[in-house]
This record gives sequence, C-alpha cells and structure tokens, in this order.
Amino acid sequence: MARKLPLIHRYLRKDKKFPTVWCPGCGIGVVLGSLIRAIHNSGLSKDDVVLVSGIGCTGRMPVYVDFNTLHTTHGRALTFASGVRLANPKLKVITVMGDGDAIAIGGNHFIHACRRNIEITAIVVNNFIYGMTGGQFSPTTPTGDISATSPFGNIAQSVDICELARDCGASYVARSTIYHVNEMEKQIARAVTTSGFSVVEVLSTCYSRYGKLNQKGSPREMFRALKDQTVPIAKADGDGRISRGVFIDRAEAAYSDTYQTIVAKAREHDGGEPLPLLNPTRPGGTP
Repeated sequence: MARKLPLIHRYLRKDKKFPTVWCPGCGIGVVLGSLIRAIHNSGLSKDDVVLVSGIGCTGRMPVYVDFNTLHTTHGRALTFASGVRLANPKLKVITVMGDGDAIAIGGNHFIHACRRNIEITAIVVNNFIYGMTGGQFSPTTPTGDISATSPFGNIAQSVDICELARDCGASYVARSTIYHVNEMEKQIARAVTTSGFSVVEVLSTCYSRYGKLNQKGSPREMFRALKDQTVPIAKADGDGRISRGVFIDRAEAAYSDTYQTIVAKAREHDGGEPLPLLNPTRPGGTP
C-alpha cells in the first residue's frame, strides 16, 4: 500500500527547488502552511483557486503552490485579482501581499478593493519592514523603529491595516500572528468562504532586516514576542498591545454579483446580444 503524502506535499509544486528563498526565522512559511490547510479544509479544489501576489518576500509564495497562480508587479496584486474575479466569478481568488506591497505602493488599490467589496481574499503578511528590497521602513513600521531609510528612527505614524480595511468597506477583517497558528488558519478559512472583500492581516517576523536593526533578539525570541505583544480583542485594555481577532464579519452586496446584473441588463437592452465595442478612434462610434 502506497504511503499517503503529508497534506502540504499535495499542494506544493514538486518540480520547484526547495528549500524556499525565505530566510531562516521568516514567518512566511508558517502562513503558507495555514493557507494550504484552510483551503483544504474548506473543500476547495486546487483548480478553482487562484493565488495572486505582487513583489517582495511574500510575493514568492505562489511560486511554490499547485494552484492557478499569478506573480505580478509591485503593488498591483489586487488589480490583477480583480480582473480574474470579474472575468470568471466561479474562481476563488486570493492575494498574498506584504505590508509594503499592499499598503504603500498598493495602498490605493487596497482602499478601492475594500470600497468595491469585490470577492477577493487579501492576506497581508505584516513584518513591519521592506524585507526583500533592503530593509526600508514601510507604512506599518512603528514610530521610532530603525530601518535602512530611518537610521535614527522612523518619524511617521504607522498604518493600522485592519482599521483601514474596516473603514473602507471590507466585509470581513481579521488579524492574527504566526504564533497563533490555529487562530490564523480559522480566520483564513472564514475569509476564503465569505462573500465580499475579506482581509486577514498576519503579524510576522523578519529577523534578517527588522529584527537585527531593532535588536529584537533571535528568531525564536521574535516569534514568542508576538504572543506577549498581542491580545484578543475581547481582552484589550488599552495597554499598548496589538488587538487580534475578527474585527468585522458582515453580509454586504458583493461587487461581482452586482456587476453580473449590469451585464445582464446591458445584454437585454441590446436585444440579448453582446454590446458592440466603441471605436477608440471615433468617440461614441461603433466598429
């Protein structure tokens, strides 16, 4: 009788070179494992999942998994994902982004994906720094912390990703850490099965850049610090610890559902036939 492969091996591309490019002590592999288990437990077929990323350490994740995958340009994961979702509403579209990729160069796209409430799951791995491109400060780098571009301390206020997503209209918003693996896995599972735009922020570690620059100790110490520095929402008491849990889970009209009704109305208006394309060389004209 053939030995059954471990679950994670059933979802990895066996022809890819392992180990991964991620540094020892990086938390992205933990996120990858939770994502795979969440998708498996949700009953989704690999052929029905599209994993989209931009550029950065987290952006390498689609390289290793046996889903439909897109490795796109910096900050543009959500634009590609939106196109995929609208073109084929049957697909489950998931983006994986770092904090810089999602909230800095991709910040405008993030805001409007939340506002549209399009059916995409956005997993934002927040390690508080640009890890791959040199250790520059990102929108989530805490005020006063050191980076390659703030050697005397970051003077800017940091962005709260979950508050931003909630205020901009996302249907589901949650936060966990790579320490709280079971909690993270449940949040991702809920996110990929909910209607509308869903966001899971995962607090992670970057030992090679953020940790060393800010004297955060060993990878193990950084990992355990995520337990001490966070607290469930229900127990938050304003002591400076970061809240984690589900911030919002609401039923709202999903964008692509509404979009399909517009398509149907347009076809009905035109006698059931697809609308002709406008001639770009003659405003208002048809081919």
